[in-house]
Amino acid sequence: MAGVLFRSPSTGLTVRAVLFDTFGTVVDWRTGIAAAVADYAARHQLEVDAVAFADRWRARYRPSMNAILSGAREFVTLDILHRENLDFALRESGIDPTHHDAGELDELARAWHVLTPWPDSVPGLTALKTQYIIGPLSNGNTSLLLDMAKNAGIPWDVIIGSDINRKYKPDPQAYLQTAQFLGLHPGEVMLAAAHNDDLEAAHATGLATAFVLRPVEHGPHQTDDLAPTGSWDISATDITHLAAQLHAESTGFR
Repeated sequence: MAGVLFRSPSTGLTVRAVLFDTFGTVVDWRTGIAAAVADYAARHQLEVDAVAFADRWRARYRPSMNAILSGAREFVTLDILHRENLDFALRESGIDPTHHDAGELDELARAWHVLTPWPDSVPGLTALKTQYIIGPLSNGNTSLLLDMAKNAGIPWDVIIGSDINRKYKPDPQAYLQTAQFLGLHPGEVMLAAAHNDDLEAAHATGLATAFVLRPVEHGPHQTDDLAPTGSWDISATDITHLAAQLHAESTGFR
């Protein structure tokens, strides 16, 4: 890796890997999922508000993980949870999933594999890649993250899905085992995320942190995560801005 790397004020260590929350931070899940739902609804003549459905589907994300986080349920992949949550969202919308072809619903659930990056994501990641190890630190499973990267041209160096460490964020081991797999001290790993709660958990485990603003992840009326709420190492308006700041800090040119 060329050049001088960024030294984290919070960990006191040189950052060697910048890892990313993926859904919302790197990719625009809301637009992509709404488009897939709209297409499915049109083909099946369903009256569905596709954007509201996407929000409803995503709203099951954290609740569906709680049983796993608490130990009440064995680990299952995010693909399985997404598929279960699709049935839940359909029922919430007054649609009985048993009246639909299971294979078609499986394919709809795979929409999470082909989400589109925010416009700055690939250029920003490409810039970071010249100096840092980059990859996702996501609750997505490996095949999901791999499909997403291949579809969208996301230039990860490494993909360590949640199915490898079998832990979901914010379990501390989700962060610590990922650093261990890379052979790095936790303080040599930076988590970049658009969600303050994710950064809080990462910081508590000793990772460096960077806030990336995504003010319309949840649409034009978003109220959460519009500013950093902690003393993160870096606050950036997008991933290209993060790359520029890391470069400027490492070279001393601010």
